[in-house]
Amino acid sequence: MSVEPGAGRGETFRISRKVRTLLVAAFLGVATAAVLALIPLPYAILSPGPAINVLGDGSDGKPLIEVSGARRYAAGGALDFTTVSVRGGPGNRVNVWDVLDAWLRPATEVFDEVVFFPKGVTKDEVKQENTAEMTGSQQEAIAVALRSIGAEVTERYVVASVAGDAPAKDVLKVGDRIVAIDGTEVATLADIQRIVRAHQPGDRLALDLIRSGARTAVSAVTTSASGRTVLGITVGTDFQFPYQVTIHAGNVGGPSAGLMFSLAVRDVLTPGDLTGGKRIAGTGTIDAEGVVGPIGGIRQKLVGARAAGAQYFLAPAANCPELVDADPDVTVVKVATFAEALAGVEAIAAGKGSGLPSCS
Repeated sequence: MSVEPGAGRGETFRISRKVRTLLVAAFLGVATAAVLALIPLPYAILSPGPAINVLGDGSDGKPLIEVSGARRYAAGGALDFTTVSVRGGPGNRVNVWDVLDAWLRPATEVFDEVVFFPKGVTKDEVKQENTAEMTGSQQEAIAVALRSIGAEVTERYVVASVAGDAPAKDVLKVGDRIVAIDGTEVATLADIQRIVRAHQPGDRLALDLIRSGARTAVSAVTTSASGRTVLGITVGTDFQFPYQVTIHAGNVGGPSAGLMFSLAVRDVLTPGDLTGGKRIAGTGTIDAEGVVGPIGGIRQKLVGARAAGAQYFLAPAANCPELVDADPDVTVVKVATFAEALAGVEAIAAGKGSGLPSCS
């Protein structure tokens, strides 16, 4: 600030043009920054999340895996399922400063949000889908683990969702167990697909269902999708187990912990330490047949595994191209099935992990 010569009490202080220009520029800069912070951007930011030992206890002191009706064995070591933190999407939009900050962090990646959030989906729909996927992955993981120790597991097929524009939307309800279609008993998902696809769109099918514990008969009209005849529903699996196994995963959604859940359930249902006392992390979906599927955020999950102290990381074979330059301090083990993952963990426990198939 400058003062004109002779300025004193009662005289005006005058700001020079240079100072005035700097003040205006500063004000505009602050205003621009504020505006940029308010503008949502269509991006999703992935960063490493925590690794959680499924063999351990939760914050309430109770085991993350509880068993009722069968013996639960103590398990040493750790089987960590890894997570990612996702920012962006409906109800959680990011701004330019979030994106710039993410670009400066080597373990963080920025994606178009449509990669993770379909257009038009709501925050509640995302939460519901993540919860449903987590529940499904736990049930499939338990089924795989129990079958691996010779326990009998049966599958029944239920209506998991009904499309809002499907002709059957007022006839079929979520939770309906499909017993028969057109008088033919269905034993597998393939049975359901085969019978439905043998019809033309617009045909009416007779379905025998179990609804709220009672058998009921309904008829539903088919429609078409991707050139095939469908009922406009998604079919879920209702597993029947010989005893109760419960997995407490906390506030985590999605299907990507399935592989680690299956290994951990097997460990607590069999004597001895599957891990040999070692800390093993990993990720991957799993289906009822024991097939390990790819997941998103694999690089962030590897960073989380290392931060948790894991020296071995089980990775889906389909994700290997993303890990060709993986962290040299963590041995990445490539797996495509539960059987391969189990063999890998047993080899690591025996001190033979160096010879396992790797992504690098």
